[in-house]
Amino acid sequence: MVTGNKGKFVGEQTSFFTQESSEGNRVAVLLPVPFAGPLDYAVPEGWRIPRAGQIVKVPLSGREVCGVVWPVKPEGRLDFKKLKPLTENIDMPPLTASIMKFIDWVAAYTLSPQGMVMKMVLSTPNAFESPPMKSHVVLAGAPPERITAPRKAVLDYMQDKAPQTVKMVAEESGVSDAVVRSLVKAGTLTTIEIASDQSFDAPDHTIKGPKLTDEQQVAVTAICDKVWEGAYQTFLLDGVTGSGKTEVYFEAIAEALKDKKAQVLVMVPEIALTSQWLGRFKERFGVDPIVWHSEIGQAERRRTWRAIIKGEARVAVGARSSLFLPFQKLGLIVVDEEHDASFKQEEGVMYHARDMAVVRARFEGCPIVLASATPSIETLVNAQAGRFEHLKLRERHGGAVMPTIHTIDMRRDGTANAQEWLSPVLITQIKKTIALGEQAILFLNRRGYAPLTLCRTCGHRFECPNCSAWLVEHRHKNQLQCHHCGYMAGMPDNCPECDQSDSLAACGPGVERLAEEAARLFPDARLAVMTSDTMTSPSKTAEMVGRITSGAVDLIIGTQIVTKGYHFPKLTLVGVVDADLGLRGSDMRAAERTWQQLQQVAGRAGREERPGSVFLQTYEPEHPVTASLVSGDGEAFMQAEIEQRERYNMPPFGRLVALILTGENIKEVIAVGRDLSRTAPNRDGMSVFGPAPAPMERIRGKYRYRMLLHAPKDINVQKVVQAWLSANKPPKSVRIKVDVDPQSFM
Repeated sequence: MVTGNKGKFVGEQTSFFTQESSEGNRVAVLLPVPFAGPLDYAVPEGWRIPRAGQIVKVPLSGREVCGVVWPVKPEGRLDFKKLKPLTENIDMPPLTASIMKFIDWVAAYTLSPQGMVMKMVLSTPNAFESPPMKSHVVLAGAPPERITAPRKAVLDYMQDKAPQTVKMVAEESGVSDAVVRSLVKAGTLTTIEIASDQSFDAPDHTIKGPKLTDEQQVAVTAICDKVWEGAYQTFLLDGVTGSGKTEVYFEAIAEALKDKKAQVLVMVPEIALTSQWLGRFKERFGVDPIVWHSEIGQAERRRTWRAIIKGEARVAVGARSSLFLPFQKLGLIVVDEEHDASFKQEEGVMYHARDMAVVRARFEGCPIVLASATPSIETLVNAQAGRFEHLKLRERHGGAVMPTIHTIDMRRDGTANAQEWLSPVLITQIKKTIALGEQAILFLNRRGYAPLTLCRTCGHRFECPNCSAWLVEHRHKNQLQCHHCGYMAGMPDNCPECDQSDSLAACGPGVERLAEEAARLFPDARLAVMTSDTMTSPSKTAEMVGRITSGAVDLIIGTQIVTKGYHFPKLTLVGVVDADLGLRGSDMRAAERTWQQLQQVAGRAGREERPGSVFLQTYEPEHPVTASLVSGDGEAFMQAEIEQRERYNMPPFGRLVALILTGENIKEVIAVGRDLSRTAPNRDGMSVFGPAPAPMERIRGKYRYRMLLHAPKDINVQKVVQAWLSANKPPKSVRIKVDVDPQSFM
């Protein structure tokens, strides 16, 4: 059902509409633009009045955009004759009431314009256009008089076959396209036009999974009961690495799919790094899941978005943006690796996808599973308070045991050469592991060859021209690169300051430099480097994971990518090159995140019958993070962190809101900060800090200052911040971004 500009309907789907419009009817339409709320539009006379949630096309500033009829009363301030009319009703199911409530809630919570949240829902403009058609052929008439061997091959292949493209028929029959086209010309095959957006295969929930342990079965029963009831409940699925958390929520997915209309969303931190997960899903349900992330092409995004809003896509797996897909009936949400920092959106609408997923599940009336081997403090506190149901898996699946963790005190057992990074103890362990035909990982969470390059003659340091950051050397590309704005420059032969040759020195190690050292120490080992610079697509990641799983790699050198839930059967040794790296700085989450990261990478070792070992190179073996890893008492460490947060009323026991001031003129930015400081809210228990230069003071040519509001938990910080900002009118050259519940303080 498409309405043209003249307002005449083609087709009929009256469920989208209420009564027929007469002169003077108007509706509110929320557009995917940064407006605070919907705009009023006129319903042309003779049209049926669109219901709330219907997607419509409207004029806006000389162009046409798609928006959604919003469930509020039109403002009615403009004379009806001055209102612009709706131009088209999009032939698509309307947004559900639950997602419209969710959009309103996210906008209010994050202090973002409603239109910006709507933009994340209507993220695929070409989805509102009719999909392109593609020519297919199908058997239609009698065989031709002249039958050649190639023609017979085509006819044999096409018996009882569904329509297929000429190219597909030719390839499957082993003939040229010309043979197929000759049969079309003869009338034996006929051409039909079919939309290129083909439907997705439905998962088979009847396929049986592996036998579950008693712990797993208890968790499955608890989750599936809520799935069957169709009731909201948040579950924390807290299981050690290798305990089979995925199999637990696969059983919950199977239960949800028994309802033929139910859909399932699985959110993962980085979709490009889940090739093993996708393979496990296909083995369990017989088909690939539908994926949603930034790397898929526009045609596939259109196909996916349309299938989801029509209820045809049953299971979707995606990164944080998948939370805003227009599902018709969500029966289950899963957030895997719920602790991962990449669930926080730091640009545009600044939201935490894990927290917003819990809100969406509540509006949808469906259960949600937060799965992690290292749950976040926020999630643990909710579980302790009884708001989330805590399900624990404390044993590895299949009889595997947790790895033993050792420290290497670099003050005593470090390297003799300042330009070497692997201790003698770790080198010995790697040689033993490779000699046994097993695999090892070297983990260093630092990309590139070296984090800093300087001139030994004049001291010049290579700095990004746009950011307050050193340029990172990437030797395999012969480039210097900024990891904040993407600026790149070729590696010079001479110092640009003093023109001295052979004076440039790399300072500190990155994974490339570590790989160079490993190649020298282990000349017979087969090495592989896993970073975001080398794993640039799902296909490259899958290829690398396949090589490692098959045993074609002896030593993996990687950044945090290697912590992402991989299962490598022969991997028995993990070496952490700088276990203290994440502990530097003033971030209140530094210890928690370092513990999570090291626990995750340690969990890659010994996941099958071969026992695993982990060696942490550290200058602070007595640090609580390191000590808890060695003792295996992570619960005590996290409880101590929780108690410290509570003592100082820090999240989740208090509220934080960050204001980030940015502009090209530093004096203007500082002036706005001072004005905000003078008008800062002054209430009991509330503090405002700043303005102060951000730790990363300049990014992409803009200066950055930060302010931080700290308030008791029972304060409505959104209301406070709205009143605060409304009392200030900064110049257009200075932008104020509001980050409710900030995760990063850079």
